[in-house]
Amino acid sequence: MSFIIPNLRLGELVSIVNANEPFYTDFLIYLNSVGYSTVHAFVNEPSDERATATILGFLERDSDCRLFDGLGRAYTDLRRARWVFLAWIFRDAPNQRLQPLLSQIPGSNADEQRANLLNELRKYVSPLFPTREKWTWPVVSEVMLARLEGSRRALKGTLFEGIVRTALKKLFASEGMDIEISDKEVRLNEETYDVRVNGPRGTILIPVKTRETMGGGHALLFTRDIHKSISVAQEHGFECVPIVIAESWGGDLGSLACKHHIHIKANPNQILEIAPLLAGALLELLPAFKELC
Repeated sequence: MSFIIPNLRLGELVSIVNANEPFYTDFLIYLNSVGYSTVHAFVNEPSDERATATILGFLERDSDCRLFDGLGRAYTDLRRARWVFLAWIFRDAPNQRLQPLLSQIPGSNADEQRANLLNELRKYVSPLFPTREKWTWPVVSEVMLARLEGSRRALKGTLFEGIVRTALKKLFASEGMDIEISDKEVRLNEETYDVRVNGPRGTILIPVKTRETMGGGHALLFTRDIHKSISVAQEHGFECVPIVIAESWGGDLGSLACKHHIHIKANPNQILEIAPLLAGALLELLPAFKELC
C-alpha cells in the first residue's frame, strides 16, 4: 500500500466540525430566546444565578440538533452532548478533566451538577477571552477541532478493537472453534490488552496499536509500549500477539519477543481498506489460535 501524503485525519475532522456548526447555531438561538444577543454576552453574565439557570435550561433543552464525536458519530444522549459542547466552548475537556470533578460539585441531579461546574468554568474563562470574536463560530470551531482530535485517538482505538473482535468471531465461527473472545479490554498490572482470546488449552492477549504519524519522540514510546505489552503478558504466562496498524513504523519486527504479530502497513484512517487486510492476517494465524483448542 502506497504512503498517504494528504492529512486524512485533518480532512475528516474538518468535515465533522462543519457538521457541528448547526449545534452552535442552536445554542445561539437558545441564548437569544433567554435574552442574550451573543455567546459573548452570556459568558459575561454577572449573575451566577441567571447564568447557571441558563446553562441548566440548555442542558434540558428540547431540541433534536445533533452533535458529532471525533469519529463522526452522533451522540445519542442529547443532554450529554450539550454538556460536552459547553465544556468545549469553555475550553475544557469534559471526559478527561471535568467528569471526575462532578462528584464534588453540589446539585440534586447530574444536570444541576454539570450546570454548577460549567458556570464556574464560565467565570474563569471569561476574563481570559474578553473579546467578542473569541466566542464566534470561527474561533469556537478551532477549539472544537483540537478537542475532537484529542478524543479521536481513544475512539479510533476502540473502533479497531471492535473490528478485531468481529473478524475473530467470523473466523472462529467458520472453523467451528469454541473459543471465547472478551467483550472488554483486559488489564495486567498497568498494561491493557484490547482483546483476550480464551481456549481450553491457553490464552492469547492482543494489544491493538495504531499510529498515524511516522517520526518524533512518540515513535520511540510507541515501540517501547509494544515491547512492554509483550513482556508483561509473558510474565503472567500468556502468549501475546500484538497488532500494529501504522503506515510507517521504525520498530524492528524481528526483535519482538513473541511468536506471532500482525503489522498492517496502512494509515489508521483507511478503515475500509484495513478491515479486509486485518481479516486476512488473522486467517494466517489460524494455526496459532487452534493451539488453544
